Amino acid sequence: MSFFFLKEKPFTKKWFISHSLIIIGSFILASGFVLFITPHKIVPGGVYGISIVLHYLFGTPVGLMALCFDIPLTVIGIKVLGPRFGYKTVLGFSLTAIFTDTLTYFWGFKPLVENDTLLSCIFGGVLVGLGLGLIFRAKATSGGSDIVAMIIAKYTKLPLGMLMIYVDSVIVLFGFIIFRDWKIPLYSWIVIFITGKVIDIVMGGLSSDKSIFIISEKHEEIRDKIINNLNRGGTYIDGKGMFNMTDRKIIFTVVNRRELATLEEYIHQVDPKAFLTVLDATEILGEGFKSLQEKVTD
Repeated sequence: MSFFFLKEKPFTKKWFISHSLIIIGSFILASGFVLFITPHKIVPGGVYGISIVLHYLFGTPVGLMALCFDIPLTVIGIKVLGPRFGYKTVLGFSLTAIFTDTLTYFWGFKPLVENDTLLSCIFGGVLVGLGLGLIFRAKATSGGSDIVAMIIAKYTKLPLGMLMIYVDSVIVLFGFIIFRDWKIPLYSWIVIFITGKVIDIVMGGLSSDKSIFIISEKHEEIRDKIINNLNRGGTYIDGKGMFNMTDRKIIFTVVNRRELATLEEYIHQVDPKAFLTVLDATEILGEGFKSLQEKVTD
């Protein structure tokens, strides 16, 4: 989740889109904390998890405390890791802090959903994940505890994803120690899980496309069906059967859900013994789909 300084011409369409994503994402992220997370004392990792705990201990503003953590962590990150954190990251965590304390000022610390912590976890996780996903799409980062994980990864060579889970879990357990309530870490891990899934959806999109590997003696007929009837392309892969070492033709293609049903029915008719592997394709780039250039310049 780290990005180097990007040269982006100001006031272009791309510039307006990326900054709009940061503003909207920061507001949605702050709304998730104010309306669902903070009122129920949920500690979803990160600097906001620590800030929520400190708020209930000392009455400090959640957004301001998060900003007090984000700024020095970003400075340390730049010194240790190099210039990976551009001004968009600073803009993102600054706006999130401002929106959080502004919404809190007008809304207070009352939950949008009274007496239903689980529902608040679900919708809080969705809003936090949506907000972070939009910020990430703008080529910014969330800063905060992610930087701690990156620094540890540099010196330990441990996987970054694993370290981020460890860092967030330590913060969640810190909330348990302070509040002395087992429900706090359990609810917090629900939020962390939902947040991660929503970020994946925002970054990769909700795709109905399927990747298929087909092994069949009737590969020529299946090829004709894919090209002439479904108007799709594909690739032949040369393979060899493990049992009798016979040569095989493997078809690799990508279709949507409707086309998959049509293709499966046809394959069943021409070769009931065919072997199919169907995988969810979260993102497809190339001819017939979104181009790589469009993806990079989004």
